[in-house]
Amino acid sequence: MKEARGLAFTAAAALVGLIVLCTAWELWLAPLRPGGSWAVLKVLPLLAPLRGMIHGRRYTAQWLSMLVLAYFAEGIVRAWSETGPSRPLAAAEAVLAFVCFAAAVLYLRLTGRSAD
Repeated sequence: MKEARGLAFTAAAALVGLIVLCTAWELWLAPLRPGGSWAVLKVLPLLAPLRGMIHGRRYTAQWLSMLVLAYFAEGIVRAWSETGPSRPLAAAEAVLAFVCFAAAVLYLRLTGRSAD
C-alpha cells in the first residue's frame, strides 16, 4: 500500500499546485482585469477535497477525479486561445489537473474494494 499512499500524496500535491497556480494567475501573474479578477474564486471548489486527499480518503478521490476535469478543460481551451503569459499558465493548469486526475484514478484502482 506504499504505492497507494504515494499516489494519494501526488494527487494532493498536484491539487495544492493547482490552487497556488490558479490563485497567482488570477490575482498577479495574468489576471483577466488589471489588479486582479473575481475569476480567482474558481479555486474555491479545489479547497474542498484538499483535506480528504491528504488523508487518502477514497470517496474524496472519486469526486476529485471528476472535479479536476473542468480545470483540465479550462487549461486546454485557454492554452489554445490565449496569448501572452496566460498561454503557459493555462498549459501548466492542464498539466497539473491531468497529474491530479491520473494520480487519483490510479489511487482508486490500487485501493479498490476488490483489489488483491
